[in-house]
Amino acid sequence: MKTILIQDEGALNTVADALLPLLAEQRIVCFNGDMGAGKTTLIKVICERLGVLDSMSSPTFSIVNEYRDAEDAPIYHFDFYRIEKLQEALDIGVDEYFYSGDICLIEWPEMIKELIPENHLEISIKLVEDNGREITIASHGG
Repeated sequence: MKTILIQDEGALNTVADALLPLLAEQRIVCFNGDMGAGKTTLIKVICERLGVLDSMSSPTFSIVNEYRDAEDAPIYHFDFYRIEKLQEALDIGVDEYFYSGDICLIEWPEMIKELIPENHLEISIKLVEDNGREITIASHGG
């Protein structure tokens, strides 16, 4: 487990750089944090570091967005905030995404915790004083 304290958005590159080497082994990344903590912003920075050129936004209404990295490999960005039943996730074929071997970046994973593969990374973002963030990276099952 690694914890990084940042004071501004510019320092998110440090977090992305700590995370990127871990993606070789663990392709599922769960992002935990309160509304407005910076989950989507961190995902944008990670995707930029992976060479994504597409415009990125939280897939709040579509549940999943697909981006392409510098090697044209897919990266899937999920937002399960509005999901009401696990069946909704199953209906979009979430298992196929999660077991595809492609990177899956998941906001609000607690809404589908039963479906998250055992081998995953967990990023927790906590607001701290002076509008800073405490970001913890933990590996599970890998």
